Amino acid sequence: MLIEVNVEDCYGLAQESADASNLAESAASGEISAETWENWFSVWLENQEADVPVAPGYEVSLRLTADTEMQALNLQYRQLDRSTDVLAFASLEVDCPQLEEMQSSEPLYLGDIVISIDTANRQAQQQGHPLKTELAWLAAHGFLHLLGWDHPDEESLTQMLDRQETLLRAIGLTIQTA
Repeated sequence: MLIEVNVEDCYGLAQESADASNLAESAASGEISAETWENWFSVWLENQEADVPVAPGYEVSLRLTADTEMQALNLQYRQLDRSTDVLAFASLEVDCPQLEEMQSSEPLYLGDIVISIDTANRQAQQQGHPLKTELAWLAAHGFLHLLGWDHPDEESLTQMLDRQETLLRAIGLTIQTA
């Protein structure tokens, strides 16, 4: 399955402190390359094939940003005036008529994932694993949301967290969950 990932690293533009600049350079300058993101999403897409409509290809947008922008997005879209680690905006949840010829020839746009580098860094430190692992964990979580997964209760949250662990193992990463 072919997937194109548009990675937009806005964190370097949104940094607020000298400490953040080192983190932004690390995240932007190769902590995870665009090619690595594409490889990860490709593996995850194959793993979740049953959850994905058949299409000639797929597209995902990934935005890496700071807590300030994440707080604004969380307030605008979820009416929660605080930052969060990841937001996902699934395009498959929107009823939008498409021409049949477009569906058979154009990539299917799955949606947008927004990750706060600030929060990801704090969580990585708290969990005792690398930022790269935390970013993959959050991206996998957002990706599952794009495919219709949700966690309104403890049982569905546990299932989703288990699936995230499976997706991380598929790309050679592991994470300790509480």
